[in-house]
Amino acid sequence: MEPVRLAVVDAESAFVRVLANRLDTAGWHYRSASAPIGPEELLDMRLNALVVDAATVGAGIWDYIERVADAIPGLGLIVCSAPSSVAQRVRGLRLGADDWIDKPCHPEEVMARVEAVVRRRRASLPAETGPVLAGELEIRADRFQAFAGARSADLTRREFELLQLLSAARGQVLPREEIYERVWGYAMAHGDRSVDVFVRKVRQKLETCSPGWTYIHTHFGIGYRFQPEPRDGGGGASAPAPDSPPAYAAA
Repeated sequence: MEPVRLAVVDAESAFVRVLANRLDTAGWHYRSASAPIGPEELLDMRLNALVVDAATVGAGIWDYIERVADAIPGLGLIVCSAPSSVAQRVRGLRLGADDWIDKPCHPEEVMARVEAVVRRRRASLPAETGPVLAGELEIRADRFQAFAGARSADLTRREFELLQLLSAARGQVLPREEIYERVWGYAMAHGDRSVDVFVRKVRQKLETCSPGWTYIHTHFGIGYRFQPEPRDGGGGASAPAPDSPPAYAAA
C-alpha cells in the first residue's frame, strides 16, 4: 500500500506526538492541527484521510462531519472521541464518518483503521470515469454526482455511493445487507434502517431532478433494484415503489 496522506485534527498534544512518531516510522505524509481545518483547505491538501478529535471541534462536530464528507467525497473520515454512546457513533457514521474510535486508543490501531478506510476507498474507485447514462440521468463518478440535463441531483457522498452501487448492478436485486456492507463498510446490525433511509433520500432527489422517470424499485423483505422506467410508459412498467418500511419479519 502506497504511503497515506493524512491530516490529524486534535488539540491533545501528547496523543498527536505519539501518533506522529509512528507515522514518521511508517513513512506516512501527515499534517497536524489543534483546531478544525476547513473543507476548502483540506481539499487543497489532497489527503487520503482525516482523523478528527470530536472534543477539538466541540459542539459543531456533527456539522463538521457532514460538511467535510459532502465537500470531499473521496476523503476517508475517522472520528476519535472520549468514550461515546452507540447513538453518538451511529449519528456520526450516518452523517458521513467512515469510522469512529473511542479514546484512549493505541496509535497502531488508529493507523490500522485509517489503512482499512483508505483501502476500501481505493477499492471502490471506478475503473473508468466516463459517465453512466440511465434514463434521463448522467451518473458522473468523476464528480460524485448525478445530473438530468443541467439539473444536479445534489447527492451527498454516501447517497452517490449508494446510487453508483445500484446502477452498476442494473436490473439485479441487491439485498439490504450487501448494500450496507459495500457502502458503509460494516456488517449491518439487526434493525438498522440506514439503507432504507438513504434509498428514500436518493429517490426523492432523483424524482426532483428527473420527475418523468422511476429509477429505484423496492423488493420487500429483500432489497432494491435499479432500473430506469418512464413513469408514463406502459408495457407493464412497474409503478414507483412506496417508501413504507419493509416487512422484515416476512423475509
